[in-house]
Amino acid sequence: MLKFYNTLTKEKEEFKPLDPTQVKIYNCGPTVYDYAHIGNLRSYVFADLLRRYLKYKDFGIKQIMNITDVGHMVGDEDASKTGEDKMEKAAKKEGKTVWDIANFYTKAFLEDSKKMNIEEPEARPKATEEINEMMDLVQKLITNGFAYISNGSVYFDITKFKHYGELSGNTIENLKTGAGGRVNNNPDKKNQLDFALWVNNPEHVMKWKSPWSEGYPGWHLECSAMANKYLGETIDIHTGGEDNIFPHHESEIAQSEGANGKPFVKYWMHTRHLLVNNEKMSKSKGNFYTLRDIEGKGFSPKALRYLFLSAHYRTPLNFTEENLKAAENTINNMINFLDRLEDVEDVDKYNETIDEKINETEKKFEENLDDDLNMPEALAAIFDLVSFVNKAIDDKEYSTENLTKTHETLMKFDKVLGVLEHDKIEITEELKELLGQRESARNDKDFKLADEIRDQLKDKGFVIEDSLSGPRLKKSLKF
Repeated sequence: MLKFYNTLTKEKEEFKPLDPTQVKIYNCGPTVYDYAHIGNLRSYVFADLLRRYLKYKDFGIKQIMNITDVGHMVGDEDASKTGEDKMEKAAKKEGKTVWDIANFYTKAFLEDSKKMNIEEPEARPKATEEINEMMDLVQKLITNGFAYISNGSVYFDITKFKHYGELSGNTIENLKTGAGGRVNNNPDKKNQLDFALWVNNPEHVMKWKSPWSEGYPGWHLECSAMANKYLGETIDIHTGGEDNIFPHHESEIAQSEGANGKPFVKYWMHTRHLLVNNEKMSKSKGNFYTLRDIEGKGFSPKALRYLFLSAHYRTPLNFTEENLKAAENTINNMINFLDRLEDVEDVDKYNETIDEKINETEKKFEENLDDDLNMPEALAAIFDLVSFVNKAIDDKEYSTENLTKTHETLMKFDKVLGVLEHDKIEITEELKELLGQRESARNDKDFKLADEIRDQLKDKGFVIEDSLSGPRLKKSLKF
């Protein structure tokens, strides 16, 4: 039974899609005013894991991830006119237009996604191309009595939506009591916790004419409009980081259900924060990383992907260079094992216990991922299989059939993991000769020469692994 933890109900629930031939998934995408940081990437890798496992389970998928290329406020998410727009701020800093900023960082995000081996969703709508749909949604909310016009802006009246706060656990009364500096004192609002659907601001760089004023849409509105257009009034799964729960996703629910009169999302799934050296990521602390920073340190994007997968999505993950190095070593070992399966000589000793172990591993892999995508336990089952088969090879208790099935099983798992595809390592005659010379030097107790040959091999990107069946070369892989 496939179960997901639903942020809305605060419990694990059996996954029952509206239509199993097409599971409808919406992922909150990036606001393209800067490079995505690795905390953002964790959320997108989780969305990819969810997509890949549903496909593994033979569900049809329709996944939408938006591009927010309309800036929203730095200081006030309800888009107060006194705030500073993220897109405009970036444009001023870089001496470009806001449109140039949006195009540049959209392209950069798509490059990052490809490097992280994130599968393409069925659509990536851009907010700037869906303005008419946003205006239509605002008009529905006005007509249905959930929104009001004030001084050319349009606001959602949260007192009219009785379920406001159910996702985040925030009641309106608690929000009023604890609002403090969260919102500005805006005289245009009936309630200071009301949020903007449309902002009247003819001075804004990114602006459009609407029935109410010349201005731009509120941040929360964009996702509701795009989810409604591409997926329909009710969708199966909506994902995002835990910082999106309030106010963004809370407001999405209010808008969508206020406009359509139907439940918006069946299952809400959120990733926890990524910490860096046990601290919140911050440019001022010098612990703020993008994928380009990770690559600049000599690490592979797939190592970062694996690091994200190694922790359950609903647990905080502490990022350190040591953890990333360990992740890269793990992938290297897995890939070297895959190549070993193809390179060892057939001893034609069919081992029934290998096939039994494969079947057991496949069952554990699926049982753990069925349990709210428990990837750490699924990975543990894979490592147990690798260790078991490696020992069988060392003991020469295997057949080609055993190893072929092992290889096929691991590559089947990789349709979910997305980290093991690689160009096969080629061990040339020159490398084999060097390895032989090193063994001869060791047998002659010429350890200085043996170490020199080891260093030569290391310079060529190979390390030596001494096993019961003798030394073998493993490539130190960089993707």
